[in-house]
Amino acid sequence: MTFDRVKAFESLRQALTTAPLLLMTDFKLPFKLYIDASGDGLGSALHQVQIINDKPVEGPIRFISRQIKPTEARYGASQMECLCLVWALGKLNYFMEGCIFEVITDFTAIKLLLNMKTPSRNMLRWKIALQEYKGNMTIVHQHGDSHKNSDGISRELLPKILNILLMCPKKLPPRSQ
Repeated sequence: MTFDRVKAFESLRQALTTAPLLLMTDFKLPFKLYIDASGDGLGSALHQVQIINDKPVEGPIRFISRQIKPTEARYGASQMECLCLVWALGKLNYFMEGCIFEVITDFTAIKLLLNMKTPSRNMLRWKIALQEYKGNMTIVHQHGDSHKNSDGISRELLPKILNILLMCPKKLPPRSQ
């Protein structure tokens, strides 16, 4: 084997065996729920800060995502972000119920939307669904550049993967010995 192939194998093995490892859930500690909605889908990452080797380490517990439905494709950015929050809390309810957690979003107006005086039917329905978490949930804005853990899983990657596969050669070059 050539040096390049050995190096590539070692880096692949390192990536597959080290990161990102999912943390075991500690229900005594608060959670961080990262949410993001895009024109392609909804994505969420549930994290927790735990003490590992005497250092605080924030790590993932669960990643969830889904494509948006045709009717949801007509929603505006504010409705999409609220939909993502309600959907993520519904999917991760068994973690969030009764626990303190932060919702981290790259959409600044989500706090205002939840306090609207005359919301639309969807917003009203979602606002009622979020009442269950009102005392335990804090919404925090994080700028989009540093909001990458849930941003990537809310995007549709299949067309990009197919384009990469089409660019790859059909046959690999023969191994040099």
